[in-house]
Amino acid sequence: MERLAADGGKPVRTEAFPVWPVTGEEEERLVLEVVRSGKWGGSGTRIKLPELEEKFAAMHGAKHAVTLVNGTLGLTVALQAAGVGPGDEVIMPPYTFIATASSALLFGAVPVFADVEPDSMNLDADRLEEVITPRTKAVVAVHLAGAPANMDKITAIARKHGLAVIEDAAQAVGASWDGRPAGSLGDLASFSFQLGKNVTSGEGGIILGSDDKRMDAVWSLVNVGRIKQGGWYQHERIGWNLRMTEFQAAVLLGQLSRFEEQFQKRERNARRLTELLNGIEGIRVLPRDPRVTRHAYHLFLFGLQPELEERIGKADFIAKVQAEGIPVHPGYVSLNRNKAVRAAVTRLTGQEREVTCPVSERFSDRLGMWLHQNVLLAGDSDMQDIAEAVRKVAEWARAR
Repeated sequence: MERLAADGGKPVRTEAFPVWPVTGEEEERLVLEVVRSGKWGGSGTRIKLPELEEKFAAMHGAKHAVTLVNGTLGLTVALQAAGVGPGDEVIMPPYTFIATASSALLFGAVPVFADVEPDSMNLDADRLEEVITPRTKAVVAVHLAGAPANMDKITAIARKHGLAVIEDAAQAVGASWDGRPAGSLGDLASFSFQLGKNVTSGEGGIILGSDDKRMDAVWSLVNVGRIKQGGWYQHERIGWNLRMTEFQAAVLLGQLSRFEEQFQKRERNARRLTELLNGIEGIRVLPRDPRVTRHAYHLFLFGLQPELEERIGKADFIAKVQAEGIPVHPGYVSLNRNKAVRAAVTRLTGQEREVTCPVSERFSDRLGMWLHQNVLLAGDSDMQDIAEAVRKVAEWARAR
C-alpha cells in the first residue's frame, strides 16, 4: 500500500492552490479615482457607493441596498429593522459561523437553535415549529456554503406565525433558489464582503430588501439614526455610524467585474470534484438540492461515512489529507454547544438552556469537513489531486 505523507511518504501535492483575493487593474483604477476625487467617506457626496448598491441589488432581485461595515452588523441591523428587540427570540441553525448568533446577542435578542437538514446543513424547516414560542419574532435562514436554504418552506411557516425572515447570505453572492436570487427570498438579507468571501473588500457588508419602510429603517440605523429627507443633526432613532467607505466600494466594483467568470468556474469544478469524491468508498459529498439553481460554492462540503469515521476519526483523517497537500478544514463547532453563546443566553434569560441538535453536532464533531472557495478556482488536474489525496487516506484507513 502507498505510504502516507504523514508517515514519511511522498505527498500527492506540493503546489499551492490559487491565492485569494484575486485582484487586477480594475480595482487599482477605481481606487485611484476615489483617491483623486477626495470623496472618501460614506456620507456627503457619494461616488462609487450608489453604483455598487444599485448593481448588487439588481444582481439579487432586490429593490434597495444599503452598504455597511460588515455582515455581522448587517444581520444586527436587519433584525432590528424587522422589529426584533431585546429579549425577543430569533430562530437560527446551529451549523453556522458564530456571527449569526452574536448578531442577535449584540443587542440583547436571544438565539434559539433548530437543527439542520442532513443533506445541506441548512436550517430544517420541519424543526421550526418545535421551537417557536410567544417570544419568537424572526427566523434567520443561513445559506450555508452558498446553497440557499429551503426558503419556500421556511417562509411559509414564518408567515403562518407572523415572523420576519432574515437571510444570512454571507456566503451566497450570486446564488439562487428555484430561479430566485438569494437576497430576494426573505424580508431582508445580509451579505458579507469579509476577506475570504467570493466578493471581498477585506471587510464590509450590504443589506438588501424590497420593503420601503424596513429599508428606510436599515438606512437610518446605519446612518446614526438620521432619516433620508431630514437634516444632518436630525436623529429620529438611536443608530450607529456603520457606513462603508468609497475605497471599499471601488474595490468591490472591481471584484464584481470578474465575478461571473469565477462563479461559473467554481460550479464546474464543484461538479467535477463531486463526481470524483463520490467514487471513493467511505466518502460522501453533501448532495445538491435540485432547487438550488445557482450554488455560490463559498465552501465545498463533504465528509466521512460513519463506517470510515469509526476506523480513523475525523481529526486524524483531516490531518493526513492536509499532509498530502490538500487544505481540508474541519468546519464549524455547532453553536448550540458554544460556551460563549450559551453563557450569553443564560445571562439574558436567567436560564441554562440545554439544546440538542444531533444532525449539526454529528457533522461538526465526527463527519464533516470542507474546502474553501479559492480551491475551486484551480483546474481539473487540481480536483484530481484532491480526490487522489482523499482516496489515498481513505484506503489506508480501510486497510487498518
